[in-house]
Amino acid sequence: MTPSYRRRSHAGWLVEQGHHAAHVYDIGLADAPDRAIWEEASRREAVLVSKDEDFVSLRTLLPDGPALVWVRLGNTTRRALLGWFETLLPEIERQFLEGETLIEIAPRGP
Repeated sequence: MTPSYRRRSHAGWLVEQGHHAAHVYDIGLADAPDRAIWEEASRREAVLVSKDEDFVSLRTLLPDGPALVWVRLGNTTRRALLGWFETLLPEIERQFLEGETLIEIAPRGP
């Protein structure tokens, strides 16, 4: 049986790239408040990938929490989102290895 994360998010794609990844649906946190998701990511020593700006606030207030990839691409298709990640993943990995804890993915202006 195919894990449900492959249908819901790019978590399956990240797994295919050699990373441990799970969608909040797959770990029982789909309806959980942001703070519970934050704490679980911290417990797992995971990197959060989210469009939710509330996690940026938590990152500021709780600097010892999990690292965060903040996706600021607006409404987009799964295919387009994966395209962004495919292009940017090496840079994201490099920045985390250098100690970054907040990486913003946003369209570049002219």
